[in-house]
Amino acid sequence: MPPLLTAAVLLLLLLPLAAGQRFRGFSYLLDCGAPAATTDTRGLRWDPDGPYVSAGTPRALPLQGLLDPTLATLRDFPRRSGAKYCYEFSVDPNRRYILRPTFFYGTSSPPPPVFDLIVDGTFWTAVDTADDRLAGSASHYEAVFPAAGRSMSFCLGANPNYTEAGPFINALQVIQLDDPVYNATDFRTSAMGLIARTKFGSTGQVERYPDDSFDRHWQTFPDSKHAVSSTHNVTSADFWNLPPPDVFNTALVAEQNAPLVLQWPPIPLQNDSYYVALYFADTLDDNSRIFDVNINDYRFYENLTVTSAGLSVFATQWILSGLTRVILTSKSGLPPLINAGEVFGLFPIGRLTITRDALALESVKRSLQNIPDDWIGDPCMPHGYAWTGVTCHEGLNIRVISLNLLSMGISGSLSPDIANLTALTDLSFANNSLSGPIPDLIKLGKLQRLHLHDNKLNGTILQTLGRIQTLRELFLQGNNMTGAVPQNLLNNKGLTSQQ
Repeated sequence: MPPLLTAAVLLLLLLPLAAGQRFRGFSYLLDCGAPAATTDTRGLRWDPDGPYVSAGTPRALPLQGLLDPTLATLRDFPRRSGAKYCYEFSVDPNRRYILRPTFFYGTSSPPPPVFDLIVDGTFWTAVDTADDRLAGSASHYEAVFPAAGRSMSFCLGANPNYTEAGPFINALQVIQLDDPVYNATDFRTSAMGLIARTKFGSTGQVERYPDDSFDRHWQTFPDSKHAVSSTHNVTSADFWNLPPPDVFNTALVAEQNAPLVLQWPPIPLQNDSYYVALYFADTLDDNSRIFDVNINDYRFYENLTVTSAGLSVFATQWILSGLTRVILTSKSGLPPLINAGEVFGLFPIGRLTITRDALALESVKRSLQNIPDDWIGDPCMPHGYAWTGVTCHEGLNIRVISLNLLSMGISGSLSPDIANLTALTDLSFANNSLSGPIPDLIKLGKLQRLHLHDNKLNGTILQTLGRIQTLRELFLQGNNMTGAVPQNLLNNKGLTSQQ
């Protein structure tokens, strides 16, 4: 049985694409750690990352003559086990986005750290730049994610199981895609992580913006035995994946009466489902040829008719494992060919903290100063990366069950919306500098411990505290409270309290 799961292979004809378009909608190019905006050789403006992140320290690399100016600076983050440091962006909730971070640690010791990438509540991948560093090159990662709302968070996670240093980043692109691009993937359940994007037969530079409308990187794949160039300039497509026109001007062409066999992608893959897209255009004007496309001995497309107008075939869930072979076998008088290809791994979209709790914590955050620097992104997810002081329960709904911010130098006031965290069992802001009244917490029907001692809180102790039947510890001493302690608190024999 062929390894095609829920999606069929589709055949797509190419339509014209206007050249030179700018990025559309909510798109961001950040030069991380840079003090001011810069413009690269392609005319793209890169902005400083400071307005989008609340943590980390900018650092300049002591290197001269870098071809990419965005590699000259980076942002270092602390290594605090289980902390995630997030960039946050406004996005269109109905769109998909390419996220492309770049990492270049420089060539000096110590070795670069290893850390996690997280988007909203979804674990993406672990970053390990050691091999690229030995080669003196930067590491680029790329994924396609749907917007989960009107904001998107991109986070670097300090995983305690990796290295002893904190995360870092040099540059970050967040680019809004047009609706047709990769739209056959079910982004309600999956995101896509790039494995390979290749321009076959090319020996020149990596294809990027402005040739590619979204600054996707089309890597070269030289093969002097099979490489052919064409000059009839296949027009690209205002459809589906919008490949740049120039990827159709080079190709690998089989020898006469022989199949074309490629090991591609060039790395072994885990046994899993992958998105595979292949691009074809006949190198001869007003010509066509017919051939079969097999991947690892399974039929990917039979009797594919390729003309000089160009076309693409793709599958949204194709099983691959280990090293992959693409085999093209002629069914007509002309040998088969291939121009370009993309392979993405698919991984599940993670769950998020229930909206009620996430909104309540955002309101709490706005009323406080000097909060922990990892209070950005999803409060609970992914697993192991909850905000500092936040404990969550990952049941049917992901709920916040504890806030413990003891002795963190926090000031400000307690937002009344803290009472919307209705799954809370423990609440502690002890030994900080909070002021203002204690809000009505009657909706916290599961609260067992309330520790607000040693702050600057004022006002009266509300009688509604005594109506929380689960409450077992109430510590309010060391504040500026006035008035009598409510009788229902004094009469609660199961309550340990200090006022």
